[in-house]
Amino acid sequence: MTANKNEKRKLQTPGTRHRSVRVGLFLLLGILLYVSMLDNVQPEQLDVSLSEPAPEDIRSPITVEHEALTGEREQEALNELNPSYVHRNDYVLMQTEKVNTIFELAAEIQGENDADTASIETRVEQLQETLEEEMDQRLPEETLEILLNENEDQLMMGRDAVRNAVHEVMSEEIAVDDVPAAREEAEERVEMSMGNTQLQTASADLASRMVTANYIYDDERTAERREEALDEVEPALIREGELLAQEGEIIDAEIYEQMNLTGLLDDDFSPFPYLGLLLFVGIIVAMAAFYTAQTSSPLYYSNQALFLYVLVFFIMLATMKIMSVLDLFDMEGILWLTPIALGTMLLAQLLSYRVALYSAILFALAGSVIFNAEATGNFHVTFMIYALFSGLAGVFFLGKTPKVTKILQSGVFIALMNALTVTSFYFLSNVPITLERYGIEISFAVGAGFLAAVLTLGILPFFETGFNILSKTKLIELSNANQPLLRKILLEAPGTYHHSVMVANLSEAACEAIGTNGLLARVGAYYHDLGKTKHPQYFIENQMKIGNPHDRLSPDVSKQIIIDHPGDGARMLEKHNFPKQIVDFAKQHHGTSLLKYFYHKAKEKGMEPDEADYRYSGPKPQFKESAVLAIADSVEAAVRAMDAPTGEKIEKLVNGIIRDKLVDGQFDECDLTMKEISIIRNTMCETLQGTFHSRIEYPENGEGEKEKKTNDG
Repeated sequence: MTANKNEKRKLQTPGTRHRSVRVGLFLLLGILLYVSMLDNVQPEQLDVSLSEPAPEDIRSPITVEHEALTGEREQEALNELNPSYVHRNDYVLMQTEKVNTIFELAAEIQGENDADTASIETRVEQLQETLEEEMDQRLPEETLEILLNENEDQLMMGRDAVRNAVHEVMSEEIAVDDVPAAREEAEERVEMSMGNTQLQTASADLASRMVTANYIYDDERTAERREEALDEVEPALIREGELLAQEGEIIDAEIYEQMNLTGLLDDDFSPFPYLGLLLFVGIIVAMAAFYTAQTSSPLYYSNQALFLYVLVFFIMLATMKIMSVLDLFDMEGILWLTPIALGTMLLAQLLSYRVALYSAILFALAGSVIFNAEATGNFHVTFMIYALFSGLAGVFFLGKTPKVTKILQSGVFIALMNALTVTSFYFLSNVPITLERYGIEISFAVGAGFLAAVLTLGILPFFETGFNILSKTKLIELSNANQPLLRKILLEAPGTYHHSVMVANLSEAACEAIGTNGLLARVGAYYHDLGKTKHPQYFIENQMKIGNPHDRLSPDVSKQIIIDHPGDGARMLEKHNFPKQIVDFAKQHHGTSLLKYFYHKAKEKGMEPDEADYRYSGPKPQFKESAVLAIADSVEAAVRAMDAPTGEKIEKLVNGIIRDKLVDGQFDECDLTMKEISIIRNTMCETLQGTFHSRIEYPENGEGEKEKKTNDG
């Protein structure tokens, strides 16, 4: 694990990932975002007065409750609510039990006082006290005196008459207001059943007093209904985007109050919108930083790539800001003309496919704030969706191996996506479509796709030149045979040049087969052995008509010359300001593989060599094209050394070389899959069989020689 980290460090030039520089770049990105969106979050304040016309259409910037109006609605609901009553059936039983008790007590006192000569006043007083203790009931003395003067049979008759009257009357609902009438009815029932006697008078009085209200106010149920009624009252909301006053409308007290509630008349400074924007920008920058730290994109390895990313972001913010200013001139649908795909296509061409995809989300988020002038809040959600689809469309069409020729074609695809998105907005709004307005907005949306493509083509060369980015145009320029370093290889190491061309053919075919950049692999192969020009005669392909100088050197000296050539080539390429990817081909094409020939030669000489000293310094291949080149380099050299190569021999040799590299862990640091390795093997075998095919042996006679020359000619 430590070795892998050390190898990755070798890939990075000093200061490539200097921490303070990276922090500064992310801080710069945050400042650009904050400044570009600052005026879009400043609270809107109106200079209006009561009884004056509104200078423009005034809409609520927020959703807020109109508490006073809500209170009025609640009070109206309570006023319309009738109180709840309940019929207490148990009251009739309770009152008839009281009747039984009164007559039983009267009979009991009569029985107790039959033997003595107690006065009637004493017995009335005794009965009154008993009733107060047991029933908390007090009755007129005249009624009690009549009861105490009657015999037991008369008392039982009076009890039954009173009890029946009370039961019959109280079986019906009796409200408080109905009590007097119910008591009169009870008296009448007693009088009808008993006739006109003293006991009847007392019984009627008792019946009247025992009748009470049984249809009473239900406090608990009424409280529940009040709560239910209040819950059903919808709060009076002033919703975000609601039209408070049309242009020219006279501002009355109600409209003025609504403006005050929504903060449109608030002159006090509030820091919250600015703090909210700061948090929003902080989240965007943090997400970008986390993505950078957790992926193997160029943003992670190079501050130069991160600076390029910030610069592209600045271009997009400036473009969106300019378009938002044009949107203020009331041009219908001008915001759809924003070439939002410009940023994602630039990032796909200059950095990577995944960076462009992720950035499409960030561009859309920033655009939703910058274009919020037509929105009811701080975010224009419709534009955010439009920007997201448009940005993603540009990346998807360019693909993982973007080409300059596809940029204009992608403009057509983006235009189509933009048009479909705007059309979907129209259909979702469910409003009548005005053909004139719809045509204008669709035209702007389509124009945005072509504008993004044209701007990408125009800006791309400046980035490629300024940041020394390896574009397709640059690759074609580097593949020119008149390039000084290629001429150097051809003139000083012609065998190496021929080997490089063969490796280039193999690498390009294999890379195209697995869907990676074949042109990059070809150009990398042209320069991968540039280091051999330092000591060309020490490499077998250049040893024509001369002896092998390694025969006169010790194995440790020979291995050092061979092992040094990747580093020598990388330094020469860096000296001539070659792009980093081409330098990486020179560094990585042997990885950390073992120089087996001289290692075993040293062992044969009894030198006890350390295997680590006979390995290339690396690093191992870090990307697919480099890994393909490493395979092609070994395969071409091995096949060229074969006697009478056949298809079967070539296939066996290629399989062995790939297997050895896999076992040695040479592909551990690149994302090459086993399926891709299988495709690479098959492609190289086909290419080599076409190159090293069997030739016809011509007969040694004049006619044969003539035919051979003709065919070879």
